[in-house]
Amino acid sequence: MPGTTGDGSTVPPELAELATAHGVQCEYTDHDGRVQQVSASTVVAVLEALDVPASTPAAVTASLDRARDDDWRSMLPSTIVLREGTEVQVPVHVADGAAVTAWVELEQSDQPVVPASATPWRVTAPQATATGSFATVRGPRVQLRQADVYAEPRTVDSRKVGRATFTVPGDLPLGWHTLHAESGGQTAQVPLVVTPLRLELRKKVARKQAWGFMVQLYSVRSRDSWGMGDLADLGDLAWQTAHNGGAEFVGINPLHATGPVSPLTPSPYLPTSRRFMSPLYIRVEDIRETAYLSAADRSLVEWAAEPVRELSEDSGPIDRDAIWEAKKAALEVVYTAQRSAARQTAFDEFVLAQGKGLIDFATWCAITEHLDGRDWPTELGDPGSSGVTTLRNALSERVQFYCWLQWVADEQLRAAHRAGLDAGMRLGLLKDLAVGSAPDGADAWADAGVLAHGVSVGAPPDMYNQQGQNWTQPPWHPRALARAGYAPYRELLRTVLRHCGALRIDHVLGLFRLWWIPGGARASAGAYVTYDHEALIGILCLEAQRAGVTIIGEDLGTFEPWIRDYLAERGILGTSVLLFERDAAGAPVEPEAYRRAALATVTTHDLPPTAGYLAGEHVDLRERLGLLTEEATVLRGRARAERESLVEALSRRGLTTFDPSERELVEGLHRYLKDTPSALVGVYLTDAVGERRTQNQPGTDAEYPNWKVPLADSAGTVVLLEDLFSNARLRSLVGVMNEEEPEVDTPA
Repeated sequence: MPGTTGDGSTVPPELAELATAHGVQCEYTDHDGRVQQVSASTVVAVLEALDVPASTPAAVTASLDRARDDDWRSMLPSTIVLREGTEVQVPVHVADGAAVTAWVELEQSDQPVVPASATPWRVTAPQATATGSFATVRGPRVQLRQADVYAEPRTVDSRKVGRATFTVPGDLPLGWHTLHAESGGQTAQVPLVVTPLRLELRKKVARKQAWGFMVQLYSVRSRDSWGMGDLADLGDLAWQTAHNGGAEFVGINPLHATGPVSPLTPSPYLPTSRRFMSPLYIRVEDIRETAYLSAADRSLVEWAAEPVRELSEDSGPIDRDAIWEAKKAALEVVYTAQRSAARQTAFDEFVLAQGKGLIDFATWCAITEHLDGRDWPTELGDPGSSGVTTLRNALSERVQFYCWLQWVADEQLRAAHRAGLDAGMRLGLLKDLAVGSAPDGADAWADAGVLAHGVSVGAPPDMYNQQGQNWTQPPWHPRALARAGYAPYRELLRTVLRHCGALRIDHVLGLFRLWWIPGGARASAGAYVTYDHEALIGILCLEAQRAGVTIIGEDLGTFEPWIRDYLAERGILGTSVLLFERDAAGAPVEPEAYRRAALATVTTHDLPPTAGYLAGEHVDLRERLGLLTEEATVLRGRARAERESLVEALSRRGLTTFDPSERELVEGLHRYLKDTPSALVGVYLTDAVGERRTQNQPGTDAEYPNWKVPLADSAGTVVLLEDLFSNARLRSLVGVMNEEEPEVDTPA
């Protein structure tokens, strides 16, 4: 029997038609294969968030009438995204009977915008870069031919509108071009983006399976850390694991920006900005100017470091607030140091290249710091308002400071990536991109015009999160993003694709559809809203190809089966988690049946490390936290059966005994992954050292120390970076991962 989400009310036919017209799905298939119906109240709330009135039958009728003519109201579509080698026809709407011409101006190159002002952090920079971070130098013009396609004219908003159709040829080069149309003195122009057919995995990666560690960077600390792992630690970890362990990459949690003032949100997946980095990860001593501080100023840096550095060997929760207060004080001292002419020029060029996005982010940080916990006045809600302009100028020194922090972080990230490559890694860093950002953060402020309001993103109930999940993040507004030419999405990608060999897209299914939850509703009472995946995936492929970066999509959870095939067709690797890979009978999927185009791991960061999971500790934890919707005894029985089936599968292949020790079982599961054709295999560092505590328990906030657990061994003793390769358990697992394997074909 189909289930129903929300209040149980059914969706009337006309409301369902309106929902379909705007990409709102009135039903979905859940993780058990059952069709679930979305309630009428949820559909109405989601449509309202899409700026589509639907609260009354009359409003539904009027919105439906408007939707039928929407495409005819604009001369050109908002944005056109197509694959290379594809000929497409584009409609152009003009006064009925009027002559019209259309042409494409080809992109020639992208160059940073250089504002007239010599002080790029002042208000002149955002004005000069109002349409994005990059100015496009246009190349040749391609005249389009009109196709012999007749369309019946329509009367739209009291005027008669005709449709002419123009053919865009299939031989346009990759890039961000501009489509122009002109008719009777009326002109229009929109982005025309030509994207790769598919991303090809680098030959040096494709020829042989590559493995690497998956780490929560903040948890991996050294004796020089300021209480949490940082970018210097990351560089050392990359070098060590390549030089001593033979790893080909290091996969890290998102390094997205946190807020500038305490208390800081600990979750890497709920940042204030996805585009920019958290200065928490900066190693103060590695900033060049630190070496030239006066004795007095250097003492200030050392005094700031002393109390938090002592936290590095504490097994308790990581205290980000204390760390940030100490690090921020030290960074302010270093910031005031004189920079050489070359260093100042490098900083200025970075600010200019990052453009309006960086200025807006730094302005938000400066204003947040200035308000010191007070509510934002209404007049500061718009980044382009006169109130913001005035305050930005008044706080120009702080705006520059927050720009400087991003420059320093970018330099140190580049060095960490280079350390891995120089040590012989084939990929270097594997970065992570979160689904969205905080509803009250910098991205939500700067990108308010392309975000939906009154809803948040999450996931419907599944086997591991039986109450559903609400991630509290505002989603992209599909049509508003298209009207903006996908510029905010492009600029996000261009920034996060820097200094890495691969990028994991968390919940890549969100580029196809997202679970929208109306404000005040429970997580299960949502609806899926679809996106133009051809545009979003195409732009991702284009920017990744330009950056030379492999893309991995985290394609787990509730999804439609065709999506994985589509991602594989576009050259985007998927994600295979051994604990989740089960056949129709519930048995572990044989290694040979795994996808080649995938990153395979045993577990995920949302579960306890493998040893703890197979001991049923995930059930114990969820029971203590009141998260279960089934009897604990039933779930414990299921966990035991799961472990037994894994042991049987391993022993059948000679990978372990029928009664393995904890270490043997963990190593056997990784040998199992090595038998798969998966292009990449990720080893969680927690599994390598015997850690049992989970990093994150979905569905909790203050109830569990999410994202605050430092790396420790099975006895709870902190494992520092300097001691990693003294850990016998890690050395043993590294030996397993370096057992010789035959070369594999390029994943398809």
